[in-house]
Amino acid sequence: MAIMITDECINCGACEPECPNTAIYEGGIAWKWSDGTDLNEVEMEDGSKVDAKEDQNPVSDEFYYIVSGKCTECTGFHEEPQCAAVCPVDCCVPDPDYVETEGELQVKKEWLHL
Repeated sequence: MAIMITDECINCGACEPECPNTAIYEGGIAWKWSDGTDLNEVEMEDGSKVDAKEDQNPVSDEFYYIVSGKCTECTGFHEEPQCAAVCPVDCCVPDPDYVETEGELQVKKEWLHL
């Protein structure tokens, strides 16, 4: 499952540089599918297509946040999610809204990094 950052976040930023998928952003900052990936175009669940270089709205305006569609729990890179490993207040936790198997996470990693 993807990792999420709870509202206990102290905005220290320790997690952001640790993410191999560039899925972590500072609150209020727009994100892109192409950041840190090989994606050019993304097909959304509704079948529409999005330019991967197009700015997306921030998930949070207040705290650092993780884009669940880009989070692979560091599968294929590290043994454990690095954001959670470096977080001084343990606010990087599994997101119950995005449950994925190890196999699904590996497929997502391969999709992000062609």
